[in-house]
Amino acid sequence: MVEQEKLNADDGGGTGKRLPYNLREQKDKKPSYRTVMRVRLADELYRKIVDIVEGQKKYRDPYYTAKDLARDLHTNSRYLSAVINSRFGKNYSCLLNDYRIKEALRLLQDRRYAERSIEEIGAMAGFTNRQSFYAAFYRNLGETPNNYRKRNEGKG
Repeated sequence: MVEQEKLNADDGGGTGKRLPYNLREQKDKKPSYRTVMRVRLADELYRKIVDIVEGQKKYRDPYYTAKDLARDLHTNSRYLSAVINSRFGKNYSCLLNDYRIKEALRLLQDRRYAERSIEEIGAMAGFTNRQSFYAAFYRNLGETPNNYRKRNEGKG
């Protein structure tokens, strides 16, 4: 009897069909932060975020958190997160990792850093450890930092 009730259960999306593993159809909804964000304030925060993260190179600090950035911007971390998600199309960690990867690429191509290890390059770019550096690098470029360096030897 219980099994029959499960099979007849609605999926929660109103279609009447049952999805496997108790999954429910996703409802297409806009994030609530987009309706409460004031455009002018969001634009101003966007410029300040770029100034602090990129201009002041805060991404190099492996312990610089979204809470720290929110404090520097005199806003709360929830609103900061909403601005980053809407303006950059990614979350805080991905945003910083993108800047860190760009910095790592620059360092890996620079002959002055040819004697530095991959781990040192990752640390200089702001990564806390080798594993997070390799994972972010591979996710963005589809190759390891070591392969990238070997492929680009003599170009910088």
